[in-house]
Amino acid sequence: MARDPKDTLTWTAPGPGEWSLDRSHVNRPATPINIHMQIPSTGIGTGRGFRELGAPLGSLEFRQVNGLFYSRVFPLIGANKPPKKLPPLPVLKLATKLHPEMRRRAKIAEQTIANPPWRAKTKEWHRPGGLRDTYIAQNLEIQRVDPATLDDAALIAYVNSTIEHGRKCFEDHIYLHNFDLGAIGIFFFATSQWGFTTNDVLELLEGASPSTTAAGHELGAIRKLVVDAVKSPDNLNDIRNISIEASQAIDAFLERRGNMIISRYDIDGLTLGESPDVLFTRIMSAPLHKGDEEQRRAVVQQRIDAMRMRVPEQHRPEFDHFLTEARDAMDLRDENGPVTLEWPFGLVRRALLELGRRMRARGLAHSPEHALELTPEEINSALTDNSPGADDLAARQTWRTTVNIEDAPRKLGNPEPVPPLDILPKGLAYVAGYIQKIVVELGLDGTPKTTGLNGYGVGTTAYTGTARLATTPEAAIDQLAPGEILVVPCTTPAYNMVVGFAGALVTAEGGPLSHAAVIARELGIPAIVGAPRAMLDIRDGTTVEVDPVKGSVRIL
Repeated sequence: MARDPKDTLTWTAPGPGEWSLDRSHVNRPATPINIHMQIPSTGIGTGRGFRELGAPLGSLEFRQVNGLFYSRVFPLIGANKPPKKLPPLPVLKLATKLHPEMRRRAKIAEQTIANPPWRAKTKEWHRPGGLRDTYIAQNLEIQRVDPATLDDAALIAYVNSTIEHGRKCFEDHIYLHNFDLGAIGIFFFATSQWGFTTNDVLELLEGASPSTTAAGHELGAIRKLVVDAVKSPDNLNDIRNISIEASQAIDAFLERRGNMIISRYDIDGLTLGESPDVLFTRIMSAPLHKGDEEQRRAVVQQRIDAMRMRVPEQHRPEFDHFLTEARDAMDLRDENGPVTLEWPFGLVRRALLELGRRMRARGLAHSPEHALELTPEEINSALTDNSPGADDLAARQTWRTTVNIEDAPRKLGNPEPVPPLDILPKGLAYVAGYIQKIVVELGLDGTPKTTGLNGYGVGTTAYTGTARLATTPEAAIDQLAPGEILVVPCTTPAYNMVVGFAGALVTAEGGPLSHAAVIARELGIPAIVGAPRAMLDIRDGTTVEVDPVKGSVRIL
């Protein structure tokens, strides 16, 4: 039975230890299918990566509480019985040297330091016929099937296969992050030892992720066809009618991006193909030229040279090495999501909506979207009398989209003592150190790092404009006008299409490594990321100044 949105929610830790709320990826209760695809896969994917890197950790696990995601880093030993206090440090240090798995991982950690595995993973992702091309081919194969042409039995099988594809892709999505974030995390960890903050060195990664700006360049080419034709189109069909070339360019763009989720990390988010107005606006605001890439590279190089001079001389070769590897990994980090998450999840959405249309035709659902409320176990009987029922599915959607989760605790469970890194062998300490750094910078530790309208600044120039608040991604898509300042709880890589025509960006959640920061940096948009009071103190339509240098938003 669905729950009443007015019910008082109970927040109980989903297991032993301390759990941290993740509101930078999931900002409202998730659909059952999304929970099925993401939660087990996160533990499996991080566990695979931790083993291959030699991390003295078990996995990063997600659990859902009232539909929200809480995370916990599982220790390699004693995950289900976390201690209330640490044993004496000499005892703990001896245990890390004697435990068989710790000894095995210590050897792997030394190999990770000597020959970082992300080099091979990055090459494997980009090479022709490599990982990226494999995922794209799998997505296209599923996409070529029109679910509307299938009979009921075949449609049910197709829905189940798309869900399994989405689950496996998400597992690989998380697994690959062990390697792209590994290179970036080591860079942050190493530079922190020399006295630098993450903000100090983040701007050195600017321009290292061409995949983030690739869509804008493709749309700029379409806009150029409009300009050259001296036309003033009012909608996407008007652009199609300009020429065969324009229509084919739109089709080619939608073949790779039309079924990508553009509004959230869940199947109840809109896809680009369902949002022609967004695509039209994005085309008409796309840059006509790539800009002076050489000048941009020169500016970044100046920053690198200036930062390098602040590094102790004996560590400058390490700085050069870690920076090169972090920049090489950035494009994998940003291209991973669209190919292994947003596209597969969009295909799941497409299949379920066809199922929902048939359910509605038979009185088993009030709306096709209500099929998104099904659990995996209910899909096989969704078109029978054993389906949950139209009223129940509608109530589930109402609860998920209207329940008040503002009081969700940032932490659940009991705090766990963290062993000092210096009790570990050198290799284990290094790998554990940079993973801790990544968890903090991604905001997965659940602890706000800023207050009020202060956050992490992205960019070097202040921007003043009209604030456009959006509590949901769909509202952002519907309300934002080009040049306005988008103020949202959080963003995902899927926001690329919307953020691309914003004048500036402000988020309440997220950190220096969050997708909001990455998108803003690569698109050259001033941003304040992780300002806790943004959604509370800023009013829709007011004029605000976003100052990334000061790291603050000022209401004018």
